[in-house]
Amino acid sequence: MSLDIKNMPIIKSAKKALRSSKRKKLFNDRRKRVLKKVTKDIEGLAKENKIDDAKKLLNMAYKAIDKAAKGGVIKKNTASRKKARMARLTRVQK
Repeated sequence: MSLDIKNMPIIKSAKKALRSSKRKKLFNDRRKRVLKKVTKDIEGLAKENKIDDAKKLLNMAYKAIDKAAKGGVIKKNTASRKKARMARLTRVQK
């Protein structure tokens, strides 16, 4: 077990802030991971022309994007752009 001496807090409030930031990082990383997974799934299905399956995943993607935006993982406009691109991918090509 190695300790990173230069980043160890000394003050009590700094120790608490470190614990808090580690916990927030865990939640943020989880949100990012879910967001990336569902995005890749939809893109993969769209490339394989499985539009119906991609549309079924669209609600899950919207949910992941909205939660990430609400939690501050991504910004509101980024969320809007991602949702628009997902919707465009799942539209039937004429």
